[in-house]
Amino acid sequence: MPRSLPAAAVAATRRLLCTTIADATPSPTHLLALPPVAPSPTADELARLLLAHHNPFHPSESPLQLLSGGGVSLSQELLVQILLRLRGASKLALSLLNAARLHPSVSSPPNADAYDAVVDALGRAHQFDAAWRLVVEAAADGAATPRTFAVLARRYVAAGMTRQAVRAFDDMEAFVGREPDAGEFTTLLDTLCKYKYPKVAAEVFNKRKYKYEPNEKMYTILIYGWCKVNRNDMSQKFLKDMIDHGIEPNIVTYNILLNGICRHASLHPDNRFDRTIHAAENLLKEMHDRGIEPDVTSYSIILHVYSRAHKAELCLCMFRSMKDRGIFPTVATYTSVIKCLASCGRLEDAERLLDEMASEGVCPSPATYNCFFKEYRGRKEITGALELYNKMKAPGSPTAPDIHSYNILLGMFIKLNRHGTVMELWNDMCESTVGPDLDSYTLLIHGLCDKEKWREACQFFMEMIEKGFLPQKITFETLYRGLIQADMLRTWRRLKKRVDEEAAKFGDEYKLYHIKPYKR
Repeated sequence: MPRSLPAAAVAATRRLLCTTIADATPSPTHLLALPPVAPSPTADELARLLLAHHNPFHPSESPLQLLSGGGVSLSQELLVQILLRLRGASKLALSLLNAARLHPSVSSPPNADAYDAVVDALGRAHQFDAAWRLVVEAAADGAATPRTFAVLARRYVAAGMTRQAVRAFDDMEAFVGREPDAGEFTTLLDTLCKYKYPKVAAEVFNKRKYKYEPNEKMYTILIYGWCKVNRNDMSQKFLKDMIDHGIEPNIVTYNILLNGICRHASLHPDNRFDRTIHAAENLLKEMHDRGIEPDVTSYSIILHVYSRAHKAELCLCMFRSMKDRGIFPTVATYTSVIKCLASCGRLEDAERLLDEMASEGVCPSPATYNCFFKEYRGRKEITGALELYNKMKAPGSPTAPDIHSYNILLGMFIKLNRHGTVMELWNDMCESTVGPDLDSYTLLIHGLCDKEKWREACQFFMEMIEKGFLPQKITFETLYRGLIQADMLRTWRRLKKRVDEEAAKFGDEYKLYHIKPYKR
């Protein structure tokens, strides 16, 4: 039976305005989130060690044997940080958690953060039977919390399994000893809307709004969901319902409506652009009439429209006007303007703005640098791309490449037939622990198939499966078709046999968790 949780462990959730770096989309966040990946050279090194040397198909090779061989003392905080870095390797994360639970050298059992990190990793790999088994074990150790079910529901929704997400939310009471509160209900609505299921969110809201009293956060989330799927008629309907219930919309609500007008609008030819700007101005006037002044997010949304329409001069004009009014640009604001300048071919202006950004004390994000990488990719400018990449990964750089940076560069150099550079990037990405992810493996394997490098393609195909990634159907077909055309049927048979053997070994080790074999 799970131990009862202290009241402090079940904190009420709160919502904040969060601007998406790449597109300046307002989206609230909540406290039912996993802990962040904190800077830790020790965790980085141990994660790299495990990824390089652990074989998850052999239970005799415990991850703790690798770690203890180097005299590592595994504290709870270090364990959590390692597991967060292994979120793309669900098998290895599960092996490490089990070893930490059962190994006599570990003084205290894993905490809720560790369990939730592995539940998230299994959910990313769509291994929900294994995730549920782990939830049961977490409850037995007193480590199941409302966040556990928020993480599980988020992974269900990301996989398109919305009904299962709602059932997981309802099952929370059986594990934590109380019904979900209004904050946790708000988190469920938020998850459904962020993944473009506002219809399901609206159904859940309408069925349960008598149990959970509606507030501005719930309505704002639902409006955000309808705007995200370009249903401005429904967002206006919920706005009217919100006002009719005596709930006043706030700046977050209006920024979401503004983004709904601008986000999906077609901006070409120019009359459509003018129509969109006119609709945005009308909404800004309505905000002013209610005593709500535009903030930096409001300006960022309009700047993003100018960026999409490649209106560089208008973009710069509004950017300067915003600064003159005493509104300080955020990293998202700078990124929108830099994206516009880069996409218009004005790289020198974009670089000057990047320098201004640094002088203003605003740290560029990976998305900011990705604007340059995309332009270099379009120009096939190898020198500029590599210089910027080396600058980002240099010691002391405040911004390191993210998984999108690596995937942009991988795709670029694969097309340019720079195999040596591709492998250097791949090794750097593996060492940095930000990847590779499913898209990285897919890019690389398809690139190797295009160049008829069948042996290497098969090696990375197996590595992909061993790390817990289920290849896309087109990857199976591409590799199979290529091997057959190259008269390498025996290679395909050996590859398929090895896949089946590894799946069987994996099943024997983890049969308690009902992890599905990798088959199509």
